[in-house]
Amino acid sequence: MESVQRVRKGDVRAIAKMMSLAETGTERAREALGEIYRHTGRAHVVGLTGVPGSGKSTLVGALTGAIRETGRTVGIVAIDPSSPYSGGAILGDRIRMAGLTGDDGVFIRSMASRGALGGLAGASLDTVDILDAAGFDMILVETVGVGQDEVDIVQAAHTVVVVSAPGLGDDIQAIKAGVLEIADIHAVSKCDRADAAQTVSELNGMLTLGRPLKEGARWKPPVLPTSAETGEGIGDLLSCIDSHRRYLDESGELETRKTAMLKMRILKSAEDVLRRRLRRGGAELEELIGKIRTRALSPHGAARVLLASVFGKSPPD
Repeated sequence: MESVQRVRKGDVRAIAKMMSLAETGTERAREALGEIYRHTGRAHVVGLTGVPGSGKSTLVGALTGAIRETGRTVGIVAIDPSSPYSGGAILGDRIRMAGLTGDDGVFIRSMASRGALGGLAGASLDTVDILDAAGFDMILVETVGVGQDEVDIVQAAHTVVVVSAPGLGDDIQAIKAGVLEIADIHAVSKCDRADAAQTVSELNGMLTLGRPLKEGARWKPPVLPTSAETGEGIGDLLSCIDSHRRYLDESGELETRKTAMLKMRILKSAEDVLRRRLRRGGAELEELIGKIRTRALSPHGAARVLLASVFGKSPPD
């Protein structure tokens, strides 16, 4: 397939077109992405998540600069909240990474979440595959940053960086959910601020009181103060990311993570296929909606009827 070969050669236009095709979800897209997947598996995928205002985008920009200084190429997948009207990305992370434009060793793709939960957009993993096949050494995935339940990234990246910042209201906003627990590395941004040291101390305290390391595990998530403004700690963050990759390779955990990532992708793909088939229900779906409105059928009961039309029998609980 010529388009795939052009992607593998690093053709920027071909990469962008393939990413746009991936977002369509068509049969043509699935065929092309199937061929793309055959040429993946080399890149180090790093996920960055955290609440809005924590400085993820500026940190990604600074980290990318540090990676480029080592001679490595970087692909960036920046996921933004969607406009409820146009469906497009609202924030435009590309604007906050304007300093990276013009560098042939960097490719930035902004994506709208379009209602997808878990912090990732529907085609984000396909986009990572495209960048991987195109030969980018590191791929940074910045999640949408809309809440405390962005845990899908742990099954989409080899290394997860959770970004926190001082003075955002809660002392540590993500403590109330599982976001802190998924981190391989904690980065406290804006460390040039006076109250940053307190945030670093609180995070270290929470990690000390939190769940113990898995038996035999040798990696303890570090807490690193960083500042995209001054450059402080950016080199340490990159060094820690590289150290984590070496740990994954040497400990054998990389294969465990890859297995979890593949499992998640299979299930998500199956859900997408099923969702598309269910939405083709047409008249039957409208009939079920009418029965729900008259209370002749519950939403759960209607769902079972709809699934039975797909599978030919009522699904088990």
